[in-house]
Amino acid sequence: MAAEAQLVTEAGECPGEVLVFTQDGYLPWLEVCSWSDDIDVTLAAARHWLQPRA
Repeated sequence: MAAEAQLVTEAGECPGEVLVFTQDGYLPWLEVCSWSDDIDVTLAAARHWLQPRA
C-alpha cells in the first residue's frame, strides 16, 4: 500500500477510507472501504470528501 486517506464527511463523521496501491511504479488500483452502514461510501463520495474545503 502506498497511501491511505480517511474519509471525513461535512458532519465530521468518518465513514471509511481510500487505499492506494502501487506496483512497479504504477498505480494499478485503489480501494474505497466503508465502515458505515448508514452512509453510502462510493468512489464519487470519496472524491467529494477528499476535496479541500474552502
